[in-house]
Amino acid sequence: MKTGKLLAVGAALALGAWVLSTRRAASYAQLHPELRSPFVRFRSPPFTPGVVAVMGAMQARAKAPALPGGVTVEQRRIPGPPCAPDVTVFVYRPPNLPAGSAAILNIHGGGYVTGSAAAYHPQSAAYARELGVLVVGVGYRLAPGTPFPGPLEDCYAALIWMAREAEALGIDPARIALVGDSAGGGLAAALAQLAHDRGEVRPAFQLLYYPMLDDRTALCADHAGRGEFIWRPASNVLGWTSYLGRPPRPDSAPEYAAPARRADLTGLPPAWIGVGTLDLFCPEDRDYARRLQAAGVPCEYVEVPGAYHAFERFAPDSAVARDFTNSALNALRRGLRLD
Repeated sequence: MKTGKLLAVGAALALGAWVLSTRRAASYAQLHPELRSPFVRFRSPPFTPGVVAVMGAMQARAKAPALPGGVTVEQRRIPGPPCAPDVTVFVYRPPNLPAGSAAILNIHGGGYVTGSAAAYHPQSAAYARELGVLVVGVGYRLAPGTPFPGPLEDCYAALIWMAREAEALGIDPARIALVGDSAGGGLAAALAQLAHDRGEVRPAFQLLYYPMLDDRTALCADHAGRGEFIWRPASNVLGWTSYLGRPPRPDSAPEYAAPARRADLTGLPPAWIGVGTLDLFCPEDRDYARRLQAAGVPCEYVEVPGAYHAFERFAPDSAVARDFTNSALNALRRGLRLD
């Protein structure tokens, strides 16, 4: 390569690095004061197949954390979708669970490509302890090994099992909430739609933390400074491409794959949706909440200024994270008629 071309390439790379650093500095300045820390100054690496493989290996070797407050957990294998493997679930019981208890189906996040129900032991156990309900964590299969509809059908199998085994589990099948964060929130929203249409069980509530709802976000070139922390645009492209089994397209996606694409939202369960303004998913979550409300579905929408993706997990002791979590727990209490 000639010297002139080398200089041009170098200048272009330098300009690109400057633009990225400038954008990141601008995003950092917009962070909620309680969420500014040395941790978020580092640019989160985007998900790649290699990064996902390493994360999966680390999760497989991780020890299960101790459960708080006398909560017990039982691992079970339940019937999976037709012509598919059984599904692993974890059943969490608080002390002195009354008969006819409300219940939660907890769906873990991870961009559809990583994460595990076992890694969510602390969260699932906390729901059981704080709310006095039975919680089921579902170990759905991950993309790209199992693309849509496999992961969603695994979640549906867990929901149907909870309803059919309600008496044995000691729960009220009319008081089951769907809970999920990020990709788990996307699966929970899709599961609410699927359950509504199949008519076998009617969830009472859906609690969606910064849900991954719309594959079209992966097609956007400009995210207005969102997605600089934790979950980045490149990760979103990988997650959706893996889950769909092909790159996202502007015109269509399979039914139930991207919940935001559903035209008719009437009749869905009441919802709580929470997200930060610096989260890549903020516009799609805000729009979905507004559309639920317009369709007559009770939906509480909580938008946290200056908060990034999963901020309450990375800064759990901050007041803003505690307020966010308390809002979600109070919504669950109302949605499951626990008060």
